[in-house]
Amino acid sequence: MEFVKNTWYFAAWSEEVGEGDLFARTFCGKPIVLLRDANGDTVAMLDRCPHRFAPLSMGKYADGIVKCCYHGLEFGLDGKCVRNPHPSGKIPRNAAVPVFATHERHSAIWIWMGDAAQADPALIPDYSKIDEYGVTRFDHFVMDAPYDLIVDNLLDCSHTSFVHDGILGNEPMVAAPTEIAQTGATLNVVRYARDVPPPSMFDMIFRQDGQNVDCWTDFRWDPPCCLLLDVGVCPPGAEKSEGTGYYGIHILTPETDETTHYFTAACRWNINPATENDEMRLKIADLRRFAFEDQDEPLIKAQHRIRQMSDPDDLRPVMLETDAGVVRWRRIIDQMLDRERETTDESTETKNVA
Repeated sequence: MEFVKNTWYFAAWSEEVGEGDLFARTFCGKPIVLLRDANGDTVAMLDRCPHRFAPLSMGKYADGIVKCCYHGLEFGLDGKCVRNPHPSGKIPRNAAVPVFATHERHSAIWIWMGDAAQADPALIPDYSKIDEYGVTRFDHFVMDAPYDLIVDNLLDCSHTSFVHDGILGNEPMVAAPTEIAQTGATLNVVRYARDVPPPSMFDMIFRQDGQNVDCWTDFRWDPPCCLLLDVGVCPPGAEKSEGTGYYGIHILTPETDETTHYFTAACRWNINPATENDEMRLKIADLRRFAFEDQDEPLIKAQHRIRQMSDPDDLRPVMLETDAGVVRWRRIIDQMLDRERETTDESTETKNVA
């Protein structure tokens, strides 16, 4: 699978990387080690010593120096080898480790996997809802499925009526039309189900009476795989402000071709005072994780297995009107990949001429 390189990927929640840590994680097939400098700012390096390819994350880190556990080579935070402890002390010309641009925002560490000169923090998607409302819990797990199938799943909210029936959706909600809005490369996939029975998650955080509601889902997607869900319920015919809901953070980062980091959290708004307690926050977080890990993941893994077993010429899916967001996000990613290939080809031609 080909990944867009010149874009921001979510690397970790800020709380995951502490002072003095060598925090190992894989993004887009590359092993990366995350750490903090003396000012607490984040640094990302390729987690591979250039000597015999040992993971630097297994070494030691102190005073701005990463020391490889295998043969003791030491590296500064710019990736350059600064000490060879062996008899000659000579530092080989290519003894350096690639360093990747990072930025910390919205309680998260972001990493730019491509050309660091292009890493503009202004391009980080807006997750200020985290700063504004706080979250039920910062969560992370790894799904054994490619990121593209997970994005497809999220942007097709009609599946909640079947896969998450009774929890996040129900059959009366299937009739809600799917609308698409695009601003630049940002998509919003919107569905509004009116005067329907409330799914249990939303009855639990709203009136707890089982009476009909209007229910909306507005899924924002920013490339390559950053999603924010505005979801909630209100009395039939009322304004959203008369109801309640949450902003669901769904951010995916490819780990490998076949596995995906899934970062998630929920920011509640207009909270029913009777439901504002630690028990309810934990229940919401656990229920959402159950939906992702126990309901979505087995289905997506099975879908991936079928895709692997099939001839590529047979993989031309029948499309429904609910797939509008799926078609659109894939088109945008293909355009981004095309631009990166063109840039790479132009650079190669320039070097050959020189």
